[in-house]
Amino acid sequence: MKNAIRRILLSVAMLTAAGTGELWARGENVLRVGSYNIRTNTPVDGENMWPARKERVKALILFHDYDIVGVQEAQPLQMNDLQQMPGFASVGIGRDGGNGGEFSAIFYRKDRIQVLDSGTFWLSQTPEVMSKGWDAQLHRICTWTKMKDRRTKKVFYFFNTHLDHIGPVARRESAALLLERIKSTAGTKYPVFCTGDFNSQPDAEPILIMKSGMLDAQAISEMPPYSPGWSYTGFDVRIPERLTKKREIDYVFVNDRVRVLKYGVLTDSDGRHFPSDHFPVLVEAVLK
Repeated sequence: MKNAIRRILLSVAMLTAAGTGELWARGENVLRVGSYNIRTNTPVDGENMWPARKERVKALILFHDYDIVGVQEAQPLQMNDLQQMPGFASVGIGRDGGNGGEFSAIFYRKDRIQVLDSGTFWLSQTPEVMSKGWDAQLHRICTWTKMKDRRTKKVFYFFNTHLDHIGPVARRESAALLLERIKSTAGTKYPVFCTGDFNSQPDAEPILIMKSGMLDAQAISEMPPYSPGWSYTGFDVRIPERLTKKREIDYVFVNDRVRVLKYGVLTDSDGRHFPSDHFPVLVEAVLK
């Protein structure tokens, strides 16, 4: 009986390997990356203020085994809390300079990822200095980092951003600036990820601009995408119908040196509230 069971298990493993191609790629080589707008800490959220949900946000990131996650709307206090996640470190500065304002920070597992270089630029006509671009209501930034996977020794780039929620010109021009900066910073030699809250639905101009130079991870996922179809939710589990018609505004873009195995929009809740007013995005990927 034991030998028969072993033969069955071996056959299943062989069929799995044959059917999926690179079985081993789903183990050691896989990176779990994503984007998460954690919602800033503000009194207007009442029972959903950050102190009431910070442990759930951290638990979600840890439970789903993110290796790297770009966060948006993180205030300094929230950054301090997230930096308490065991094994994680971060790169990034506030959009008002230094430790001021919201961060578009990149969190990563120190035992898996080595940071080789990093920086932040503003989404404006003067990206090297703190500035507001075009018709944006707020300062907006992109934080980037050059990383090395300690397991595979492969080097890659990771960009994380948050486009303005008011200015359509700012969103359009910010997307164009992002593509330009990705090209000038990372070139064409390395795998690239670009995550963020783009405040734009899939058919909007900023996303079409991004798709002119990058690939939407959802579109190229080898496993059918796991998603309710939208990523902004509000906090309540009973989501208003008007929000379910908005579609995704949170994205993971990659270049052609990244193979996307899985893409998911995670809908974890405690049965009453979501940890944030956005769903996090999670991608399993292999660097080519």
